[in-house]
Amino acid sequence: MSWRGGAFRGFFLGHWIRVLPLTLIKKPIENEFLKSFLYYVPYVTLAVMTFPAILHATESPLSGALALIIGIIAAWAGAGLLPVAVICCVVVLIAEWFL
Repeated sequence: MSWRGGAFRGFFLGHWIRVLPLTLIKKPIENEFLKSFLYYVPYVTLAVMTFPAILHATESPLSGALALIIGIIAAWAGAGLLPVAVICCVVVLIAEWFL
């Protein structure tokens, strides 16, 4: 398969996945369950892509999991995005020294 065939297929599928719902659904969505489901789809997609990356970005998945747990605790305690990121990086650095 040439790169043009793959590029065309990627464009075609990516385009129609976005256009097809716009053409099929003409009136506003009134179903509350469906509206709430569609509201959370971007967040779930981001979580599904991020979680494996957290575990596999480090030398050991254990250090990634430890940083994830400590990061969740820090965020739950009210730390901002930058402090949580720094804390997670330090946790991975220290955990990699001992593993």
